[in-house]
Amino acid sequence: MSVILNIEKLTKSFGGLTAVSNVNIKLEQGELVGLIGPNGAGKTTVFNLLTGVYVPTAGTITLSKEGKNTALQGLKPYKVCMNGVARTFQNIRLFKDLTVLDNVRIAMHKNVKYGLLSGFLHLPSYHREEKKLMEKSIELLKIFKLDDKKDEYAKNLPYGEQRHLEIARALATNPVLLLLDEPAAGMNPAETAKLTELIKWIREKFNLTIILIEHDMSLVMKICERIYVLDYGMVIAKGTPDEIKTNKRVIEAYLGEDVSNA
Repeated sequence: MSVILNIEKLTKSFGGLTAVSNVNIKLEQGELVGLIGPNGAGKTTVFNLLTGVYVPTAGTITLSKEGKNTALQGLKPYKVCMNGVARTFQNIRLFKDLTVLDNVRIAMHKNVKYGLLSGFLHLPSYHREEKKLMEKSIELLKIFKLDDKKDEYAKNLPYGEQRHLEIARALATNPVLLLLDEPAAGMNPAETAKLTELIKWIREKFNLTIILIEHDMSLVMKICERIYVLDYGMVIAKGTPDEIKTNKRVIEAYLGEDVSNA
């Protein structure tokens, strides 16, 4: 397998506080990898660095796509997205006062082929492209069983469906790498079980590489092939789910106690 994402010595400091320190992560094409750790460990900061929300203090982030390596560090979020990286957020960030359909259509405009003049004058190329976008948006909503709610405002969807819409919107950008920030947050066990199967299916259906942050350890252990563990902004362990759940440093980080003599 080829490496699609290579993070080396990634560091982010806010004044005198170092939130992320010398983080090294590698993702291979098609992997589903977990990023876990206690609250405040720096997980979301890593995602914000990957997607251009923050600029690293030091380190490199390299995305490999179609044989081309692109340095993502320092790029604006829209340029990171243009290069094939999409994400969801711990706190859902939909366009709540737009319809379900428009949330997806907006994301798809990243790939439109008509120019400003065509869009302004509504030339035939504009209408052709908009028709394609509409069809693709409906198709994507069908996958998430949201097509019958396409005209509803996003804010009126139940919580679980808002989560699904956020994932659908991320997929509408046609990514190669998908970042999921606590996708099961606020879900009950039945919803989490469905989400687990959905994430696995999405990975296969869309040929994606996925890295997710999650506090639900049952989901992480079921779904992830490899796991990285952060504590105080540093990677303290990496390995398979079986290796991670028996790692003494990981247990100490979560339980807050020394288990070296246990």
